[in-house]
Amino acid sequence: MPRALITGITGQDGLYLAELLVSKGYEVYGLIRGQNNPKAELVARTVPDVTVLTGDLTDLSSLLRALQVSRPDEVYNLGAVSFVAYSWEQATLTTEVTAKGVLNMLEAIRVYAGSDAPAVRFYQASSSEMFGKAQQTPQSERTLLWPRSPYGVAKVFGHYMTINYRESYGMHASSGILFNHESPRRGPEFVTRKVSLGVAAIKLGLQDTLVMGNLDARRDWGFAGDYVDAMWRMLQQPTGGDFVVATGETYSIRDLLDTAFAVAGIDDWTPHVEQDQRFFRPAEIDVLVGDASRAHEVLGWKPTIDFTGLVTMMVESDLKRLADGPDSGLR
Repeated sequence: MPRALITGITGQDGLYLAELLVSKGYEVYGLIRGQNNPKAELVARTVPDVTVLTGDLTDLSSLLRALQVSRPDEVYNLGAVSFVAYSWEQATLTTEVTAKGVLNMLEAIRVYAGSDAPAVRFYQASSSEMFGKAQQTPQSERTLLWPRSPYGVAKVFGHYMTINYRESYGMHASSGILFNHESPRRGPEFVTRKVSLGVAAIKLGLQDTLVMGNLDARRDWGFAGDYVDAMWRMLQQPTGGDFVVATGETYSIRDLLDTAFAVAGIDDWTPHVEQDQRFFRPAEIDVLVGDASRAHEVLGWKPTIDFTGLVTMMVESDLKRLADGPDSGLR
């Protein structure tokens, strides 16, 4: 039975990945920060077969203990301070967790595994935010990185550190440069879930308006459940590498609003949407769209759910959740 350790298991990616690995016969361990983490119950309910360990990406000794207990064949580093807007408010914390946390995990694996370091396969959750002020469209593994947020800068550090450990120590280390990926499990602070929740609440008469930022930014949105499959495929390759994971299609926030409100049966959303400068980024990224040709060719991976299907899934899920009440247990 293969064994895997997942950091960031309480997030949408961690939950979907844990479900995927359990279905493939893995013994799965999940790292949670703090002994009284309120999200521990969510993990226990969603993936009860996962063994939860406590640890912190900023604490190397706790990572070593987690490795000694889990004895993993594969480590998936999904843990991060992942809300981009928050990274301007907490740049130091974002750097400690999202950047140096990657180094801590890589070093913990190197120390734990010793001369057998290549036997522990490592996945790093890199991000399309690393492209920032994109120098070409679409963006591929060869596109110059030009991050436009503290979060993007931190992800660039982790990305290059992963490459460095692969080249310096022969580690089987891969980075998935994932473009925006969403699901009903997405946190409500992210724009897609903010929209799906807001639209559902407006439809049910629970609120009147949705306050947004830049409506013209364009993103490449896919389904998180598809993207964790790409993560797993990377660690099944003979050697580590870097892969863009994306749909190759781009939509604006206006397109997102069009689709979400249409799912709820509301044709004209303009009376329900306000813009507020507080939700504009200090340094905006106008367009991100990925070229996942390498993932298609090498990994045999392709997305299964398109933009309309994704937004429909999210709005319908939030309509049910709100209609059933806050204690419905739907996530």
